[in-house]
Amino acid sequence: MAPQTTASCTGSTLLQPISDIINLPVDQVNFVACQLFALLMAVWFRIYLHPDKTSPFIRHFVATLLGFYLALFCFGWYSLHFLVQSGLSYGVMIFASLEHMHKYCFIVTLGYLICCQITRVYVFDYGMYSADFTGPMMVITQKITSMAFEIHDGMTKREVQLTSSQKYLAISRMPSLLEYLSYNCNFMGILAGPTCSYKEYTAFIEGTSYQQLQLKNVDGKDVKLIKTEPSPKNAVISKLCTCAICLVIYLSLYKLLPVDYSINDSFVSSAPFYLQVTYLYLAMLALRPKYYFVWTLADAINNAAGFGFNGYNKDGSPRWDLISNLRILDIEFATSFKLFLDNWNIQTAHWLKRVCYERCPVNPTAATFLLSAMWHGVYPGYYLTFVTGIGMTMAARAVRHNIRPYFLASDLSKFIYDVLTWVCTQVAICYTVVPFVLLAVGPSLKFYSSWYFSLHLLCLLITLVLPVKSKRRQTQEQQNDPQKDVTHGNQMDHNSTDNNCNQKDKAT
Repeated sequence: MAPQTTASCTGSTLLQPISDIINLPVDQVNFVACQLFALLMAVWFRIYLHPDKTSPFIRHFVATLLGFYLALFCFGWYSLHFLVQSGLSYGVMIFASLEHMHKYCFIVTLGYLICCQITRVYVFDYGMYSADFTGPMMVITQKITSMAFEIHDGMTKREVQLTSSQKYLAISRMPSLLEYLSYNCNFMGILAGPTCSYKEYTAFIEGTSYQQLQLKNVDGKDVKLIKTEPSPKNAVISKLCTCAICLVIYLSLYKLLPVDYSINDSFVSSAPFYLQVTYLYLAMLALRPKYYFVWTLADAINNAAGFGFNGYNKDGSPRWDLISNLRILDIEFATSFKLFLDNWNIQTAHWLKRVCYERCPVNPTAATFLLSAMWHGVYPGYYLTFVTGIGMTMAARAVRHNIRPYFLASDLSKFIYDVLTWVCTQVAICYTVVPFVLLAVGPSLKFYSSWYFSLHLLCLLITLVLPVKSKRRQTQEQQNDPQKDVTHGNQMDHNSTDNNCNQKDKAT
């Protein structure tokens, strides 16, 4: 059976009449209502509590207070878990040695999240999708652990030991309790994120996130600094329109194309295989707008408050994508497994890269997928999805390194390659994500059995037949071959720069 939406609610029941009218669970109605309220508060926050008008202390205090109010409205007293998790982690930061603080903080924060997830899933409502309190805790976990590693980088390491992104994000002083709570639980991101770095958040609060222009008088002697602060109005309106479209699409299609129908016995036995593949793609296509809606609305809220400015485009228009969590067109037209993941839940991908992939000495790809599964929750389907994702990633990397160069001779051949890889990527993503939606082991294995585990076997065959050099080996070869290093230097620099260093586009 597919998971059904739970009717229980741990938060306020004030909006129960509206829930009955539109036939949606009250917890989801509370979530949307609180996000719309946060949007209005964001506009007020930007205008009336502007950094030029008030102190950072007031901005931190108000952002935290509003955040806790929204948490109480949505989750009731379960929102105390946010304080407990944050309090325990802050205690570790204060009392543990700086040398090991980041490790202890990571264990305590992630461990507390997993304990809450186990209790919610196996004690209260297994198999239920709801706006539960562990959702915000997942974002808080990202923020706390990111901050712990950034404090460790800034206060215990020399600059030569850090990558360019680590230097940019490093924190050189311990934040106060108010700054810490404001970063974790501010009203703009407490319900749906997205995750951001502590330095970027404090720059927003203090009003130092905008560019400074130097203007000289006619005589060329006096210099005046003018801070340029573009309006987020167009970006917010555009993202709200995207939210409306995504919400309409999701509400129109998700009941017509349930994912669990792909394991229906009569459908599997009677429908030809190509029709099963087509249905699975359409079902996943109908499911994604829910995430598009939630993440785009969260991004719009932050932008409305003035947070998210990321410089200017070539045409001079402001960019408001500093903490954006997805790029919809790049997802839907992704031509590789990695490209899909790079544009889906972007801030979580950055978090996984910073705290795991860049720091794990042994098999960082597998470790990153395992951490992602643990962070998402304790449903067995999550682990089946991420274990499958490891194989998919390795196979896609092998195909790209060994086969793609043969299709770069002409524009036509490259176009054909892109079309084929788009089809393969969409099928692979759907195949991989099915257990994530079905949650339980039985239905997930039933689906894979109906496909005869074909893509699992194909990935295994590809990784055994096609060689792929590790990134460490490629780096060693480039160090031994200076000419090759010069040829590929720009590409390496481009790949190593994070979005949080104001670099949006990445080499594929």
